Amino acid sequence: MTYREAMRAAIRSAMQADERVFLMGEDVGRYGGCYAVSQGLLEEFGPERIRDTPLSESGFTGAGIGAAIAGMRPIVEVMTCNFSLLSLDQIMNNAATIRHMSGGQFHVPVVIRMATGGGRQLAAQHSHSLEGWYAHIPGIRVLAPATVQDARTMLGTALVDPDPTLIFENALLYSESGEVDESAPGDIDHLAVRREGKDLSLITYGGSLRKGLEAAEQLQAAGMSAEVLDLRVLRPLDEKAILASVQKTRRALVVDEGWRSGSISAEIVTRIIEGAFWSLDAPPARVCSAEVPIPYARHLEQAALPSTERIIASARAMLGH
Repeated sequence: MTYREAMRAAIRSAMQADERVFLMGEDVGRYGGCYAVSQGLLEEFGPERIRDTPLSESGFTGAGIGAAIAGMRPIVEVMTCNFSLLSLDQIMNNAATIRHMSGGQFHVPVVIRMATGGGRQLAAQHSHSLEGWYAHIPGIRVLAPATVQDARTMLGTALVDPDPTLIFENALLYSESGEVDESAPGDIDHLAVRREGKDLSLITYGGSLRKGLEAAEQLQAAGMSAEVLDLRVLRPLDEKAILASVQKTRRALVVDEGWRSGSISAEIVTRIIEGAFWSLDAPPARVCSAEVPIPYARHLEQAALPSTERIIASARAMLGH
């Protein structure tokens, strides 16, 4: 099953299990979704539950939030996280605050999905990684499934959660294939250790996980053992597991496709300093995207994004190799 097929299966299962679940967004119906995730669902469930919307992110995100408050279980698809900034007011000032401002009388069980990440030569307005921005906001949960298994299972669990959930799907992953255990529960609370190691904790998520695993494989061949953590959940962070890994390996390298300044990687490094300072044998390090709008030209785009080579170089420097 591909990542794309896993997301489609997750949506289908949720709609079959609960008639309150529906999908809305730009081109999700007749076109089958910008990344073909919802292909075939209009024919299966009809236009009442697969709703094409106008090109107004603020409008249809707000409608989804309202539907959730009224008892429905909407899945709102935003074409790319760059465009989600048009719905930021609805997400931050409404979805994230209503439970708290109502003293717990109202909940907003909406799931908002969006593509994120660069590497596809779609230029700056379609290629940024803004999930770290949203992870700054209290009142929402932020997920970044990096595997086909998580793409299949996280959505269903998120729809049961009474609070709003944002799911960031790195667009380079849609064609990735993997095995799926249909019976496995969707974990939206904890990180996953994707590779055990003893010399270095390599902490990453989403589209950078594969690069981290490739780097760990090459480091192993050179005699260096990297433990690879897949964060999966950017808010709330699984801080306990992060610190446990760093206390074991005594070194931390964070890989983040967002910009370095004010990034989720900065938050992770700060928590490591606060919680595991005396366990460290080296200062924590980061590999992030260059501080520029993501370029269109392929060679410049690749230079701007984190790479396996940059991860290996940072790890070698930290380990003194």
